[in-house]
Amino acid sequence: MAMHKCFCDTGLLFEDCCGLYLQQNQKAPTALALMRSRYSAYAAHNADYLLETTYISERKYYSKAEILKWATANKWQKLEILSFTENTVEFKAYFLDANQKPQVHYEFSTFKFENDAWYYVDGKFE
Repeated sequence: MAMHKCFCDTGLLFEDCCGLYLQQNQKAPTALALMRSRYSAYAAHNADYLLETTYISERKYYSKAEILKWATANKWQKLEILSFTENTVEFKAYFLDANQKPQVHYEFSTFKFENDAWYYVDGKFE
């Protein structure tokens, strides 16, 4: 695989950043790292990772097909972290929709640490 900058805008190479979690099965050490890796998973169209990192009681609300449809319909441009705590991340994800129209997805996400791993629980949107 060609070396490229990580989708999550840390400035690091993908292999040294979110690739550790998406490709090498390492667990994200913080909620922020998990959130960044989930953004990268959307950009890389990795629906399996998105489902696996969703809190188990919340998975019933998502389908792999719908995740993949949304991930592939959009061209992910940039991730902006607005604030974070140990178990929350507020961010904006910039993307071009299927009509190449610029869009911004705002979310205040909540995460939970359980069984030695971080999971996405839910988010508040604007």
